[in-house]
Amino acid sequence: MSRKHRRSAAALVYDANGGDPAPRVIAKGYGMLADMIVQRAKEAGLYVHEAPEMVSLLMQVDLDARIPPQLYQAVAELLAWLHRLESGAEREPPQAASGSAKSGVEDVTDVVAVDIDGAGDGR
Repeated sequence: MSRKHRRSAAALVYDANGGDPAPRVIAKGYGMLADMIVQRAKEAGLYVHEAPEMVSLLMQVDLDARIPPQLYQAVAELLAWLHRLESGAEREPPQAASGSAKSGVEDVTDVVAVDIDGAGDGR
């Protein structure tokens, strides 16, 4: 694989109180589009998490589609951690502190932007 890895990003939205049965992929892309996703997420105050394996899997999900059952466990762990983070109960991201909160996001390669309660406009 001589080609350099391109930056990729995916954004999820999940509003359990609004009746969503599962998180949805609301944006995804490579290169400049990934940069725009990260920029919009930062502007909206969304959490941006570096997760190359998860982004790789999310890139296979259609836009506006709910995540498949195979991803429920991984995404649930991320959402649960974000909930604990917002409540002040935890500081380290799941899987050995591989995440990057709102600072330093420009340096990550593969990111997932998450809107837990659907507060952002998602687009």
